[in-house]
Amino acid sequence: MKNDIRQRRNVDDLSQADLAAAVGVSRQTINAIERERYDPSIELAFELACHFDCRIEDLFDPELDGSEQ
Repeated sequence: MKNDIRQRRNVDDLSQADLAAAVGVSRQTINAIERERYDPSIELAFELACHFDCRIEDLFDPELDGSEQ
């Protein structure tokens, strides 16, 4: 799932480890999310949105392919 976690983390001058500690996951989890290799649970998505003071929809784009419309 597309996301802008890396850009927001860079704006806040946070390392992956800093963000991981803030939301209670491993650095590898943050790395996997940023590389779009792992979709976070809804609980983790809420934690990330809360951390960046935004909505989940502001962080993640489900990449609709148009076949479902």
